[in-house]
Amino acid sequence: MSLEDLKEELSKVVDPAHIRSRNYEKNGFLLEVEAKAKEVEALAKAAREADCFLESITAADFTEGVQIIYQFNSFSSVSRTLVRVQLARGESIPTVSSIYDAALWYEREVFDLYGIQFDNHPDLRRLLLPDDADFHPLLKDYGKVHAFRSTEEIYGE
Repeated sequence: MSLEDLKEELSKVVDPAHIRSRNYEKNGFLLEVEAKAKEVEALAKAAREADCFLESITAADFTEGVQIIYQFNSFSSVSRTLVRVQLARGESIPTVSSIYDAALWYEREVFDLYGIQFDNHPDLRRLLLPDDADFHPLLKDYGKVHAFRSTEEIYGE
């Protein structure tokens, strides 16, 4: 499936204004999508139907809250896609583990390090830290970091 076909599939799920083409050499991906938490499952299904695999799930902590970052790619065509989902503090997001098995581990890691809850995840428990840990080390309010920045400051938008 071509990049344009993927863009068309994703446009069925999110507003096309939230899908932007990017320069691969500069950004490392070709499409950037801003999505809402409720759109994540449908986006993952569209990416799966477009023959994309889930490359990673991670997060970033900003003044506005935590942002979940999904990366999709394809072996058959160059179509690396970045999906950003902005969450308010304490907000949860649906799991995509029923669509991509790899999400089982990625979501556990994000839960462990950032404390983000994934709704309907079949085994959401600590992955790296002890079960009794009462902190999430990649949140900016942990320890002595306190280096919050806004998304505008980081992404320049």
